[in-house]
Amino acid sequence: MAAPPHPARVLASHPIHAVLLAGALPLFLGAVLADWAYASTYEVQWTNFASWLIAGGLVFAGFAFLWALVAAFTRGGGAMRWIYAGLLAAVFAAGFANALVHAKDAWAAMPAGLILSLVVLVLTLAAIWAGLSRSRTGAPT
Repeated sequence: MAAPPHPARVLASHPIHAVLLAGALPLFLGAVLADWAYASTYEVQWTNFASWLIAGGLVFAGFAFLWALVAAFTRGGGAMRWIYAGLLAAVFAAGFANALVHAKDAWAAMPAGLILSLVVLVLTLAAIWAGLSRSRTGAPT
């Protein structure tokens, strides 16, 4: 039997890694929306919601970063693997800084909290693009 003309394409990452990576997106998006709601209404509970959403996003992003780091070291790393791990490190660092800003009084957290939430969201989108857009042949990471 002849070999197929094109090798099978597989996911760029393991499905559990993809869930960890993509799980951070709705949490960080929710934090942006909660910060926006606080900026519109000045209801303090919105900053509490944003703080919890940021903490949840950091859990997902942290585990995805650890997975990407292990994969970059064990599977050999092309430049894209290191860029991806660097983006996740930036997401975690900016998210941690955002969590510290949100730990302040609600009035003192704005507008830096909203701006940092937007930065974290954009970095998360870039990391998801870098981590999930690569389709290649071979075993998933």
